[in-house]
Amino acid sequence: MRSRATFWGFRAAALLMAGTLAAGCSAPGGGSSPAWTAEPGTSSGSAPGRTGTQGSTGTQGTPSASKPVAGSGSAAATPGPAATASAWKTFTDPGRTVSFDLPEEWIAQSVTPEDGTLPGALKIEVKKQDGTFMAALRTGLPPSEVLCPDSGKKPYVVISSVPVALPGLAGEGTIAPHAVYRVIQGYRYFGSYGITNIVGGADGQACELRNVVRGPAGKGDYSFGDVIALKAFAPDEKVAPAKAFDTLDQAAKYVNEGTDFANVQRMLMSLEIKN
Repeated sequence: MRSRATFWGFRAAALLMAGTLAAGCSAPGGGSSPAWTAEPGTSSGSAPGRTGTQGSTGTQGTPSASKPVAGSGSAAATPGPAATASAWKTFTDPGRTVSFDLPEEWIAQSVTPEDGTLPGALKIEVKKQDGTFMAALRTGLPPSEVLCPDSGKKPYVVISSVPVALPGLAGEGTIAPHAVYRVIQGYRYFGSYGITNIVGGADGQACELRNVVRGPAGKGDYSFGDVIALKAFAPDEKVAPAKAFDTLDQAAKYVNEGTDFANVQRMLMSLEIKN
């Protein structure tokens, strides 16, 4: 495991590139940038590659077209590993309130939302064809605040951050929505991907990093990612579906070279929420 000094050196480099502590567009030193990672200060809408020929649905939702993989990101994106799935499809819930693209072989399935969600809430789980959980889209989440005493704060770094065009509630403690990959330091380095418009934490420290977008008034919050909140897990806690790394270089390699992350990032960026 790297020393704390190394962590802060890595974090400083990332923040210089990002220009923000919350969810600025950043990438660690060394290696190429992840797919669809935008330059600082740019904006991006839905992920590219939303056209193609007719195909099967493979989801419990509305049939849609299979989509070829775009060879590069949007005009605002820098070159990087592209999504590797050869064909894509679109999941749309029966009420046509949400939609997103996913690899043709992956499965999107509506399941019962957790207790306490708002009326009309959705929970859609995305898995690989072998049953591996990849992400969950949750809507109608009741707004919540996280108490964070100084003693519970841990250093974190934003490895990837890409602006996405999604509705959100602006206010204190929020930013424009981004698709992010962030790592927080505990007994190991814990990483997670998702969408958020919530500021991570002041001075690069947080008790937890929430993959949640504050939704428009009366609509509730929504989340799309591997976990709703990332924290520094205890040794006896289950980490999955979040990731654990021995070094920050391992986390950076997962983002910059991993085929799973490239596909997930494109999926997250394709999300559309109907008002």
